[in-house]
Amino acid sequence: MTSRRNPITRLATIVASGLVLAVLAGCASSVGSPGTASSLDSAVGAIPHRSISRMPTARLASGLVPPTNRWFSGLVFGKNPQPVFPLPLSFGLTPSGFAFGQPKVSTSANTISGEFAPSIAVDDRSTSSVVTAYDQASVTISQRDASGTVGHVVIAEGSPTVSFTAARSTRLAVPGFSPTGSKGVYSRSVAGVSYGLVTPGAVAGDTLSLDSGQTAVWFVAPAGVAVETIASRVAPVTGVGVSYSVEADAATTSLDYHSAGSGLVVAMPHQRAGLSAPASCSLGTYPSVYGGLALCAGSRLAWSVPRVTPSSTLAGSLSSADKQLLTTQLAKDVAASPTPPTDSYGAGKAMYRLANLLELAHRLGDTASAATAQRQLDALLTKWTSPRGCALRTSECFVYDPAARGVVGLVASFGSDQFNDHHFHYGYFLYAASLAVKYDPALRDKIEPVMDLLAADIGTSSDSSSDFPQRRVFDPYVGHSWASGYAPFADGNNQESSSEAVNAWNGLALWGQTIGDSSLTSEAEWMLSAEAASARAYWTNFDASAPVYQGFAHGVVGINWGGKRDFATWFSAAPAAELGIQLIPMSPASTYLGGDAARIARNVASATPGGYRVQFGDYLLMYSALEGPSAATSALAAARSLPDADIDQADSRAYLYAWILSR
Repeated sequence: MTSRRNPITRLATIVASGLVLAVLAGCASSVGSPGTASSLDSAVGAIPHRSISRMPTARLASGLVPPTNRWFSGLVFGKNPQPVFPLPLSFGLTPSGFAFGQPKVSTSANTISGEFAPSIAVDDRSTSSVVTAYDQASVTISQRDASGTVGHVVIAEGSPTVSFTAARSTRLAVPGFSPTGSKGVYSRSVAGVSYGLVTPGAVAGDTLSLDSGQTAVWFVAPAGVAVETIASRVAPVTGVGVSYSVEADAATTSLDYHSAGSGLVVAMPHQRAGLSAPASCSLGTYPSVYGGLALCAGSRLAWSVPRVTPSSTLAGSLSSADKQLLTTQLAKDVAASPTPPTDSYGAGKAMYRLANLLELAHRLGDTASAATAQRQLDALLTKWTSPRGCALRTSECFVYDPAARGVVGLVASFGSDQFNDHHFHYGYFLYAASLAVKYDPALRDKIEPVMDLLAADIGTSSDSSSDFPQRRVFDPYVGHSWASGYAPFADGNNQESSSEAVNAWNGLALWGQTIGDSSLTSEAEWMLSAEAASARAYWTNFDASAPVYQGFAHGVVGINWGGKRDFATWFSAAPAAELGIQLIPMSPASTYLGGDAARIARNVASATPGGYRVQFGDYLLMYSALEGPSAATSALAAARSLPDADIDQADSRAYLYAWILSR
């Protein structure tokens, strides 16, 4: 397996009218996390520094924080660079330059593919490439030879352009471009796709000559749109600023594409329904594995999704019979808590299980079960968050990797030592710690320094931190996270467990509330809302009538990549696994999965042709309860006959019953 299991310095403005937080990427910040920057530095210094696994070769300029878990990580790490997918384009480095092109999308029963298309090859005579700058949506690559820098290439998600700015007078081999009749505009057609080139440089045959400081910008035109029609709007992107707001009913993401021109941006399907800028995206569409991408005029892309409120408490009232059922089962589950695993994923799930039992015990007024669950949970958290734990033992502790800049559990699981899946792991810790401190406030001082490091590892918001990358896993353009640390794949980065990603931001928001950090809470709510919207749009509730899904035989996607989408998982070919991994751990915030009873019924029927005696059967029953009250009644009956062996380690029978009853 690779990426299956594949704060927080912040610049923040709190607006008094409603809960609104704006965070601007690229600005300097003196705000620490939580508390002060020095407190985070102190926490980093307090735990052992160790690289459990060696970081791969990195094409990265000195002084930059290694960008693990990015859409472009495969371009940075490893002996040979991998293609990346800055939609609507694909892009790759070559031994003497770079290549790019619009992927050709094809759909089969189990896969929607849009692999790297090197339609346009540019030979800049470089012998090496180094990433010299990046933000959350754009990358700047220095192309070098024995004499120094030849030029700088910039690619960006949501931009149809690739630019090259000469660092000195240079000649590029760019075959096949012809003048269009408009000054400085050239075009070429490859496999029916039109590509344009805008430059003040001199084009003679297959050679482009640029003086120092001059720029060439290549772009792809939508189907049926002439290159000349949009060429006047083409300008090189120099970076992308990210801002967001969280209000009563919506979370809004804004991306500002910095360029000298009027600009072009590209909207994904999940963005189009909530677009506020641009107001109209009528310049044409591009194919992609995620569906049609709309070309928009402008340099800002802003859209809203429904706000998802962080939660650790199940809704609904309970009858006397319900309470009796839950109280009896609760005592059994607390008494039968298994020995927790020693890796960060397994231990996190064990803590999550205890935390939900603790919350349920308080709701039911079962003081004995609450005391037992609290004692067990406190002991686990205290052990794992001991700053010097890894200096004293070989498991159940964290170290700081000074090379890759992050916190890693000493016992690796699912590639966590390669920075795979940290948000999956740490979301469980953050959720559990929030509930533990809720009922035992004295615990906070013991666990906060290391818990803040886990929060920082996945949620640092400032790009000025040298200890952690900015929002390590979260991609604001696609609205979801990437699970692979170094992404050594030709299909880009990937994410399998959309639900555990949502759980990460729910846990982070709860931790922000616990420590009284409104900035962290708002940032986490933004990511929680965005991740939930993308989970529905691309994993569990995609529009099956869209052309890209014609021929795809399933109602869910198991793994989304930059360049393909698979009905598959890293760990099982069983239909229940494809859906179940999009459900685990069915927290109180998982109601975002509801809203379409017919779709839920179809998804469940496809996943359980032989019934619920399958992996994730407990979560499938919870999910089925979202169809409505009658379905919840049936789910509870089935849950009562589900064997203990079919209940996941993050779950318990009492919580399973309680979740279904909350429907």
